Amino acid sequence: MSYKQVIITEFGGPEVLEVVHEPILPEPQANEVRIKVQATSACFTDTMVRKGVYYDLKEKPPFPPGYDMVGVVDKIGPHVATLKVGQTVADLTVSGAYTEYICRAADSLVPVPDGLDPAEAVSLVLSYVTAYQMLHRTAKVQPGQTILIQGAGGAVGTALIELGALHELEMIGTASKSKHELVESLGCLPIDYQNEDFLDRVGQGTVDAAFDAVDMDNFKRSFKTLKKGGTFVAYGFYNNAMGKGGSVPLDYLRVKLWDVLPNGRSSTFYSIGAMRKKYPDWFREDLTALFDLLAQGKIKPAIERRMKLEEAAEAHKLVEQAAVKGRIVLLVGDQ
Repeated sequence: MSYKQVIITEFGGPEVLEVVHEPILPEPQANEVRIKVQATSACFTDTMVRKGVYYDLKEKPPFPPGYDMVGVVDKIGPHVATLKVGQTVADLTVSGAYTEYICRAADSLVPVPDGLDPAEAVSLVLSYVTAYQMLHRTAKVQPGQTILIQGAGGAVGTALIELGALHELEMIGTASKSKHELVESLGCLPIDYQNEDFLDRVGQGTVDAAFDAVDMDNFKRSFKTLKKGGTFVAYGFYNNAMGKGGSVPLDYLRVKLWDVLPNGRSSTFYSIGAMRKKYPDWFREDLTALFDLLAQGKIKPAIERRMKLEEAAEAHKLVEQAAVKGRIVLLVGDQ
């Protein structure tokens, strides 16, 4: 039986993504299961993987990208007793999820409650776990505190707003004017970063935590908004990935240096991969908690577009144009 994948033929622009047909289904090895994928994301991290600039990338083309996935267990490999055929599961794959079938280690998979929309469920795996852990594991925000969210209209930004609202936070977020209605509807005060100076609007020493994935220049200004005792969390380098920034390793070290300087504030760099590697149980705990919130109707991911896996190149173009309010989900097979 053949199956489809979208692969990166070489590192480059969206045009390097190509739909291919594999002649034989992958077979699960010991301690693995095969999954029929239902949904995966088209996120900014995927575009970095496609360009070959993602810092934790080990694969070389050709290979399928795809940082997260939700699917149904299709076949059980030897020595797997914790999962069963037909069970819905999720995983943070980092790469490989742009495919109809994938084999994954059983102990890396998180069960998905019955009845959840696969597109909404997959939206939690990267964006919402990132937001949840930055809020609660890293910044340790408290109800009633004020936070600044850079890129509030994007996938992680909207997740931060939704989860922040549940925690009764006061929120200020930067976003392009076209995304203000969405940002405001979720409970965040929007600032048009293209026409307003966010530091002038927010003021120095006014927020308890700031979350930023833009670049070093923006980090410096976000850091100035912190109160004494506040926390700055960097979680990416958007402009660097777009070819507009400086040195990621040096900028990373600068952020870490701020944490040891006597400025009365803390700063750190968040990586979902590094967090999962250091505290593997947290990923499962936090994603399970998020699935529970979704099942209860307490969160609802902002999905602007549901596209077919075969439309991955077009989805990547939209992501890089920052033309998406919330997120794009790629539906796989007959979804």
